Parts: sequence; structure tokens; C-alpha cells
Amino acid sequence: MNVGILRIGQVDTYVISRIEENLCASFPRISCELINEVLPIPEEAFDKARQQHRSNVILGKVREYMEQEKGLNCILGIIDADIYVPELNFVFGEAECPGKAAVISLWRLKPEFYGKPSNMELFAERSTKEAVHELGHTLGLRHCSNPFCVMYFSNSIFETDRKQSLFCNKCYLEIEKMAKKLG
Repeated sequence: MNVGILRIGQVDTYVISRIEENLCASFPRISCELINEVLPIPEEAFDKARQQHRSNVILGKVREYMEQEKGLNCILGIIDADIYVPELNFVFGEAECPGKAAVISLWRLKPEFYGKPSNMELFAERSTKEAVHELGHTLGLRHCSNPFCVMYFSNSIFETDRKQSLFCNKCYLEIEKMAKKLG
């Protein structure tokens, strides 16, 4: 599986490189490449009343970009802005399930967002978990009921911190089946 990583707006390159490195440990037979182009944050995604960006609009832009790309199975968009879906206060990410496009937000993954001191290791770990989670959705995985599985739905940073960056046995077997189908 070939995954492109697409920056949307200004994004910390160190965290991007850590996510790229860690994705290879979480998925069998994956290759990642950082796309040189940086997409601007779409103005139409910003909701002035909420002071947040609609994740579905951003996901749509990632999908449009994916349609132009050759040689990639999927694109993971990474943005450093607060995103949401109308039914929720915020989301850490969103993906097509199954599909070829996913997006994660780094905004609420930073310890500083919660009034804590900067911690690059924790930030990179959280970012990896969300990236693996959203890419799992692109492969067709749904949310898992195991609170330690990376596919568990995180409604808070506590839940993100509690879960691992790896799949539980049940989800891992599903990923293995899907990876074999992709070749």
C-alpha cells in the first residue's frame, strides 16, 4: 500500500516525519511518501461562528487531490487547525470508510492545548495514533469496542492517550486480509 502524506497549511515537519516513520511499524507492507506540495487551508471550510474548520470540506479537498495522484492507494492529509463535524464539538480526524482519503488534525493533540508543557514525544505518539486510526478507516475498518485498540473512537484526549498505536488482534487480522487483497 502506497500512502501519500499531504500537508494542509503550515504543519510541523518533525511531527510529519515521525508519523511517516511510525506508520510503517503499524501497517504491514506500507510505504509512505511526503508529498512536496502543500495545500492551503480551504477558506470555505472555516466556520466563523464556531472558529473551527469543517473536516468534511477538508477531506473533500484531500479526495480531489488524490484523484490527480498516480501510484498512491491513499492520501493522509495533516492539518494544524481545529476541525469538527456538525454533530460533534471537534474531531481528531475523519476518513472515507473505505476509501482513499483521510485527514487528521494536530490542533488538539498538542499537550499545550490542555495547558500542559510541550512534550514532543507525547505529541508524536498522539499524532501517530490518529493517523493509524484514520488510515484504518480507509481500509474499511470500523470503530472497535476494545478501548486499547487504535481503532477505538476517541471522544477525548484521555481516550487517545489510553489506546495503543497498534491494532487489537481482531482488527489486525482484518488489516492483514485487506493488505493481501491490495497485493
